[in-house]
Amino acid sequence: MPRATGSRGFGGLGDFDWALLGMVVTLCTISVFEIYSATLHTKYSGFHTKQMYWIGGGIVVMFVMSKIDYHRLLDVAYWAYGFCLLSLVAVKLVGSKVLGARRWIKIGPMHFQPSEWVKLVLIVLVAHYFANLGGKRLTWGDVFKAIGLVGIPMLLVLSQPDLGTALTYTPILLAGLFLGGIHWKQAAILCTVGLVAIVGVWSSGKILKPYQKARLTSFINPDNDPKGSGYQIRQSLIAVGSGGIWGQGAEQGTQTQGDFLPIPHADFIFAAFSEEHGFTGAFVVLLLYFVILMRLIQNAQTAADMSGSLLVMGVVAVLTFQIAVNVGMVIGFMPVTGIPLPLMSYGGSSVLFTFLALGVVMNVRMRRFVN
Repeated sequence: MPRATGSRGFGGLGDFDWALLGMVVTLCTISVFEIYSATLHTKYSGFHTKQMYWIGGGIVVMFVMSKIDYHRLLDVAYWAYGFCLLSLVAVKLVGSKVLGARRWIKIGPMHFQPSEWVKLVLIVLVAHYFANLGGKRLTWGDVFKAIGLVGIPMLLVLSQPDLGTALTYTPILLAGLFLGGIHWKQAAILCTVGLVAIVGVWSSGKILKPYQKARLTSFINPDNDPKGSGYQIRQSLIAVGSGGIWGQGAEQGTQTQGDFLPIPHADFIFAAFSEEHGFTGAFVVLLLYFVILMRLIQNAQTAADMSGSLLVMGVVAVLTFQIAVNVGMVIGFMPVTGIPLPLMSYGGSSVLFTFLALGVVMNVRMRRFVN
């Protein structure tokens, strides 16, 4: 498909996806109230106000991102990629160390987490790479180059160590390979090699730390170490189960308010919300996520070119992965990896990344009639 380079067909704010924005703001509002409730009697009290600032800033950067022609983003993809690699190296050299991990660069009073922004750059880079291949059948050279582009920052983030964020790069690569035209035989070979690599990484003891291995296995039977590696999963399951159908009510969750549930405003916010608002509230939140993802896929289908579709589907892949892993973690189906729940979990870097990614989606939508 020929590249759209002009501004003709740009619909302006009248063509903005206001329905999508409304659903996103609804989720963010739920997030603010839940963070307030979950942190009311803790040292994190007041974090809901900071979250409101991040959301407000996120909406602003989303509108700004939607105004920049996404083809310009594609044109600077490799430059942005190089900058991201340098920032990840800088984290290793001068980054702030918190709880044994070096993931942030301190800039004045703020902490900048480069690994979050790498996700957005990889979405743009992978879209640019596969769109330039023109939809032809992928050679092994094409496949290995794509793996290398994603694998290098992934290894740098793993070394911080930050397993959760590194894993979020995987769906970007998989979405690109799938939509880029990988043959099923190539996919089968890669899956086999991937399984062998996972076994090798697990056995080597050099890449994954002992506590990371414990987290990855404790969800299978958390009662084996109820006060250690299984503690978080057990408390989360208790919180979700005690919510029942209608929940215990805002500010009334025994696990959340009793400070048994770990970091209820961030990684385990869905558990805190489920305890206070029950199955009904959890169902409403999951339904909102489902409708948002379907809306994003619809925008991918109406994109003006292949690069636009790849950009939106890259965003869909990351958000779907994060939602599935976080919710699965909370209910004991997935290991604890520290992956935040998009638009719900507290955190400036995560919030801004999500809104920037949504800005890219809006960007593609607003130029879908460009020719």
